[in-house]
Amino acid sequence: MNLLVLLGRVLFSLIFVMSGVTHITGSGADYAASAGVPAANILVPLAGLLSLLGGLSILLGFKARLGAWLLVIFLVPVTFYMHKFWGIPDKMTAQMQMAMFMKNVALLGAALMVAYFGAGPLSMDGRRS
Repeated sequence: MNLLVLLGRVLFSLIFVMSGVTHITGSGADYAASAGVPAANILVPLAGLLSLLGGLSILLGFKARLGAWLLVIFLVPVTFYMHKFWGIPDKMTAQMQMAMFMKNVALLGAALMVAYFGAGPLSMDGRRS
C-alpha cells in the first residue's frame, strides 16, 4: 500500500513540475496577458517557480506540506484568471475552460489533502519522523 501513496505523489506532481519548467521561461505570458493577468511577464515566471518548487517538494516528499501550500497559492489565482468559463460566449470554448477550471479545482483539493496529511510513507518527510 505504501507504493500507492508514492505513485499518487508522483502522478500528482508531474503536471506542476512540467508546467513549472515551461512557465519559468515566461512561455505563456502573452496568453496570460490576453486573459487579463496584470504584469504577466513577471507573474507567469513567478507562478512557474511556485509550481515547480511545490511539485518537486511533493514529488520528493520533502517538506510536502509547505509544497502543497505553494501549489494552493499557485492554483487559486491561475484557476480564476485563466479559466473564466462563465464569461465566454462560445459554448465549445466555455465547455473546455470549464473542464480546465474543474481540473484545477480537483488539483486544489488534492493539494489541500497533502497540506493536511503530508507526504506519507516512502518520502523524505517520512524518513525524518
